[in-house]
Amino acid sequence: MTDEMKDMLGDVSRRGFIRLGTMGAAGLGLSYSAKAENKSEPEKKDLKTTMIDVPFERVNPKIGIIGVGGRGTSLLHNLLAADAQIIAICDVVQEKAAHAQSLVEKAGQKTPTLYTSGDHAFESLVARDDLNLVIIATPWKWHVEMAVATMKHGKHAAVEVPAATTIDDCWKLVNTSEQTRRHCMMLENCCYGYNETLILRMVHAGMFGDLLYGEGAYIHDLREELFSNQGEGLWRRAIHTERDGNLYPTHGLGPVANYLSIQRGDRFDYIVSMSTPQRGLEAYRKAHVSQSDPKWAEHYVTGDMNTSLIKTSKGLTITVKHDVSNPHPYDRINTIAGTKGVFADYPPRIYFDGQPGGEAWGSIDPYKQYQHPLWREEGEIAQKLGGHGGMDYIMLYRLLQCMREGIAPDMDVYDAAAWSAPGPLSRLSVEQGSAPVKFPDFTRGNWQQRQASSIATQA
Repeated sequence: MTDEMKDMLGDVSRRGFIRLGTMGAAGLGLSYSAKAENKSEPEKKDLKTTMIDVPFERVNPKIGIIGVGGRGTSLLHNLLAADAQIIAICDVVQEKAAHAQSLVEKAGQKTPTLYTSGDHAFESLVARDDLNLVIIATPWKWHVEMAVATMKHGKHAAVEVPAATTIDDCWKLVNTSEQTRRHCMMLENCCYGYNETLILRMVHAGMFGDLLYGEGAYIHDLREELFSNQGEGLWRRAIHTERDGNLYPTHGLGPVANYLSIQRGDRFDYIVSMSTPQRGLEAYRKAHVSQSDPKWAEHYVTGDMNTSLIKTSKGLTITVKHDVSNPHPYDRINTIAGTKGVFADYPPRIYFDGQPGGEAWGSIDPYKQYQHPLWREEGEIAQKLGGHGGMDYIMLYRLLQCMREGIAPDMDVYDAAAWSAPGPLSRLSVEQGSAPVKFPDFTRGNWQQRQASSIATQA
């Protein structure tokens, strides 16, 4: 293993990814024993420390936001539309913080306090004693540090995706959440899309029969954004010089994990990953960037298309893909299949055994009776606001609803860790010649305590 890979994976690589050697004709050449090697995981199950199904204290939350660039400002618009109380705002760019402050004032709220003194100004925000929830919408490298600080100061954390980029950091989130009894939710908006919530309810109604496999992806042409001299272009392209694997797994994986009841009767067991060569960013740079630009000194290592295959404990399979470096229509694939039928998205289409029309895809329109209550009740305002088709508003409305009604969040720290884990695990698999790599059990054996996503079962 290279020193660079050790740095990317964090302490978990030093704690011991172990080679098991060849295991029969399948050639299962690599496995990671989380229980034996990851010292941050206790040896014994302890149901008293789990955060599974732990309800929020009932409160109309007072909120602080860290990061009000493009994504953070979009979240702020949706929060204000849901009558959220914004008390404090933090950003390293004074102008962005001031703009966010003005939006809160225009919504008729008191002027929120700004924290703009530097990279660690967020520490003063999370230390306030009048906040219940902190929203974190910053570059990926800050997610864990900010979420941990938030929880240690007694607030719940809601962090943008991915929640963490190393296995060690996934464990930091889990351990801190359990120790502080504060929730850490990942803001995976794709779990709240119209199609995703409708299909989830159909899955749990048994429409697809016994489930067999799912597919998800993040295929999104980000070349212009990656090479921008502002916004995400200031940091996101650099990651393509550091890591080869699936850099951004959660948008495609989260909804499929819900379909398959991951952490709710099943769990991710191991992953196999492979990448194509990298070509797209070099081609785009050649066509669009002056050779005098410092970007020409960059060496890109992320394969353009990463394909990962996850096996679950119950033997089901999930394919997850990632490509942001080439011309391609936006696609999350979003497929679920079972013994009675299959759904696939982009465009949405469905097929059930024996449906009219022979072996031809059908529309999801006839299944509107499965529309999720959140979309039935809040869909009109969600679509007016936009935000990825309205899913952003639905996600934040639901989070506020959970806190206001004193119920457990739909997605908890174990989901944040498990859905983020394919990032570092795919990189390890790629480096080891696409060897299988085991997932840690972030729930410490408690994944069978519940049987379905609460998004599916919400009345």
